[in-house]
Amino acid sequence: MTYTSSLTDTEWDIIEPLLPKKRRTRPPKWSKRQILDGIFYQLSNGCNWVNLPKDLPPYSTVFFHYQHWRDWGVMDKILDVLHAHARQQV
Repeated sequence: MTYTSSLTDTEWDIIEPLLPKKRRTRPPKWSKRQILDGIFYQLSNGCNWVNLPKDLPPYSTVFFHYQHWRDWGVMDKILDVLHAHARQQV
């Protein structure tokens, strides 16, 4: 299911290279795109993390990644890049 806050393919193509790369020992259960959709859903709707829709990753997973990406500056970098793209379109 998609929401108004869900990433488009174009947005995902812009954001994906900005996310940290990590060595994995096993395949992840949730993709980074699904996690970002959960983050953007919460930020755009202002709901409690625990009230994320059930078709998105669990709130604990989404919140964990949000905290780390925020602390590492990834969220700021994403917003800066998307803002620059929006300004170019105008």
